[in-house]
Order: sequence, then structure tokens, then C-alpha cells
Amino acid sequence: MNPSPTPAAQRATPHDADLVVFGGTGDLSMRKLLPALYHCDRDGRLAPQTRIIALSRGGLTDDDLRGKVDAQVRAAVPEGDDPAVWRRFLARLRHVPVDVHDDGAAHEGWRALAGLLAGHEDRDRIFYLASPPMTFGPFCRQVQQAGLVTPRSRVVLEKPLGRDLASARQINDEVGAIFAESQIYRIDHYLGKETVQNLLVLRFANAFLEPIWNSLWIDHVQISVTETVGTPGRRGYYDQAGALRDMVQNHLLQLLCLVAMEPPARNDRESIRDEKLKVLQALRPISGSEADRFTVRGQYAEAPGMPGYLDEPDRSPPTDASYRVETFTAIRAEVKNWRWAGVPFYLRTGKRLPSRRSEIVVQFKDVPHSIYPGGSPNRLVLRLQPSEGIDLHIMAKEPGAGEVTLRPVPLGLSFARTFGTRVPDAYERLLMDVMDGNPTLFMRRDEVEAAWRWIDPILATWESAGTPPEPYPAGSAGPPSAHELLGRSGRAWHEEEPA
Repeated sequence: MNPSPTPAAQRATPHDADLVVFGGTGDLSMRKLLPALYHCDRDGRLAPQTRIIALSRGGLTDDDLRGKVDAQVRAAVPEGDDPAVWRRFLARLRHVPVDVHDDGAAHEGWRALAGLLAGHEDRDRIFYLASPPMTFGPFCRQVQQAGLVTPRSRVVLEKPLGRDLASARQINDEVGAIFAESQIYRIDHYLGKETVQNLLVLRFANAFLEPIWNSLWIDHVQISVTETVGTPGRRGYYDQAGALRDMVQNHLLQLLCLVAMEPPARNDRESIRDEKLKVLQALRPISGSEADRFTVRGQYAEAPGMPGYLDEPDRSPPTDASYRVETFTAIRAEVKNWRWAGVPFYLRTGKRLPSRRSEIVVQFKDVPHSIYPGGSPNRLVLRLQPSEGIDLHIMAKEPGAGEVTLRPVPLGLSFARTFGTRVPDAYERLLMDVMDGNPTLFMRRDEVEAAWRWIDPILATWESAGTPPEPYPAGSAGPPSAHELLGRSGRAWHEEEPA
């Protein structure tokens, strides 16, 4: 039996659009975008005439693309066994060969795309750039030169948006020369997760949390995104990115903003982004000697049964950059304002760690005076993956006569169990927001640049030091310095497995 669509999906108005995906046959499209669009189709959120046009350098026909999707995507879609829905979804697919770096081939491809889109200027026209950031500017220029930009056009940019503040500004300038800021959607799929949505609801739609959501009651906050996988076949990309650029500059800082932001005046497209920007601007700068005290970088090394980063199978051997890049980083950040003065925010991300999970842990202070021995402070755990939900850990008495014995007990909310429906993938929500013209969950230009402004001094300090990252065995909990980062103040990372 197929899972029921969500109530929101049942109420949604179908979207009439042409979705043009540059990099449409690549890994991101096959793993995330096309499965998400299939679910949107299954839930009745795509109009009958909506088309999905994949652009790639491959010389595929429409039937070739459909065969590729049928072979690679259907197995990953549990509901793909509905023949009627699957046939309808495949019929939406088109392919146009385009190479943005080859003018001769590009002109021919752009003419073909223009012919396919001709006569449908009244539809929303969405250009999704599932491609490296250095292609964003050239692609947008080609779109403009081909006459394909309409007042109803939007462009979606995947992360990472540059590798530092200067390159991010260049990309923003190039794309902004073609599209208005209101037409640009800088996507961070973490912001589409149900738990992230519920963080805002938890804070701003309930009376009991917001009065204690400050430095008087909260001891510290931990934000962790850990992975068990390494980087096989991706060393070329990761050598140039590293954990700080790949995860902290976007995912982790966005989560920090949602935890630390002030209540917005309204739930609209700009008020929430305005408050997130204020958090980024209030982050205490980290550079020089403070980078040594407040940041950790590590690289996983060989362990029994697991290769080290330098030993991962790849098309090319390690380079000088391979020895310097971090696959793990931890940072002690501070938000310098009245609400959060003195509250550390610990950020952690890494590869080849013991478990795959993304979570936010809000650790409250202990009670002012405890009359019971053995108690521990309350904490709120928001699980983004693998099972989305919220746990509030409180102290409770163990049943039985005699001496009172306390034990921390979670009051748990599992979205899947509580609401009895499939939890949509983050990309489903964000793709529908793009089609709705709702940018609330997307990053504005000033947000992206404020994040890089905070990250750049850390990168500069690491690069000028010239020291290699601290090794940690693959499968371990990270380098010892990451535990010392908290241990110096008597704290420890939250290592409890998700419920």
C-alpha cells in the first residue's frame, strides 16, 4: 500500500511550469531532484502540461533520457510501482544537449531549447543549475542571449556558492546581471527538512519555550552533521572544498541562524531572512590565535577495514592539497548580542565518523538548587536525520519504592509516527516553494556574503599556518582536539544515538 500524501499536498494547487535542469543527467538530479519531482507529481502538485527539461552534454534523445531515469530512479522511488503515475512522470521528461563551454555546440543546443520553450511564455520558467558554481555565470549569460529570460523566470543555484567571499561576490554579480534578486533562489536543502520547519514552529507558536530561549537558561548549543561515508571518487572536489566550505559555510551556519534568530514580526519571505542576517552579522570573528583555540580541523586516516582520505579510490593520485584539506571540523562560535551573550555554539561536521546523523542539541542549565542527587540538565534534541523528530529530555523518577532514583527520559515526537504520513524529502518542499515564488527558505545574497565574511578569516589562518589537519582513525569520533574544545569548559559532545 502506498503511503498517503500529506494533507498539505492534497490541498496544493498544481503548478504549471517548465523546469529546465542544467546538469539534468548528473548525480544530484538522479538521486534527489527527479525522485522529489516524481513525488510532487504523485501528490498532484504538477499540472498536466508541466515539463522537466534536462540539459547535459550527452547526445541523448528524449527516449534515451526516459530509459536512463527508468533504470536509475525508479528503484529509488518506493511508489515507482504505480504504472500510471510513473508513465505520466516519464512523459514529462525532455532532453536537450547543451555544453555551456563550447560555443558552437552551445548555440545549437540553445536554439533547440528556445524552440522547445517557444509559445509557453505564460508559464513559470525555472532554471535549476545542478552544476559547479563556475558555470552559473556563463549559463545565465547563455540563457539571456538565447532570449529565454521572461518576467516569470527564476533561477535556482546549488551550493557551494563560491569558495570565498570574493568568488561568491563574482558569482552573485554575474547572475544578478541577468536575473533580479527576487528571481534568484540559492538553495540549501537543510532548510527544507521538516525538523527545521518545526524548529520555527516550536519556538514561535508555543508559549513555553521562548521565555527560556536565552543565556539565562541555556548553557550551550551543539549543531552536528556527521557522516559514516568517506570521499571515494570525489577527492578532486573535496581537495578544493573541505568540510568548512562544504558544510559549515552553508548548512551549519543556516541552522545556527534559525536557533539564534530573534522572533520575526511576520512569517513572510523577508522578515525571517532579515533576522537570520542579523545573527550572521553578530557572530564573533575568529582569526589568528583565536582560530587555534576555537577551531579544530582533522582528516580521517586508515583504520582496520577502512581507507584513509589519502587512500580512497579516485581517478587521480593525492596532490599537495590532499594533505592539507580537512574532512572534519569543529568550531566554538559566539553570537554577540543580549540574548546569547556568553553562550557557546559548537559546530561539528565530518566524514568517516561512527554514525550518520544531523542534529541540534540545546543544552539547558541545571536547576539553581537540586534537592535530588543524580540529576542532569534538561536538553532539547532536534533530529534532522536519519529519523526526523524532536526529543525533550526531562528528569523523571524511576518506578519503585525506597530511595528516589532519577533518570533522564525523552518526551519524543516522531513526525512519521505522529502524523501517519510519509515525511517529504527536503527537495520536494523547496522545489514547490520555487514554483510558488516563495523565497523564505532560500538564502539571500547578503546572507551568503555575511557567512563567507565570517568563514574567510578562519580559512586564511589555517592556510597561513601551513600545518596539516589532525589525523583521526576512520570510524572514530574525530580528532582528540574536538573533544578538548568542549572539555576545557567541562562539556562534552552529545553522542546518544537517535531514537
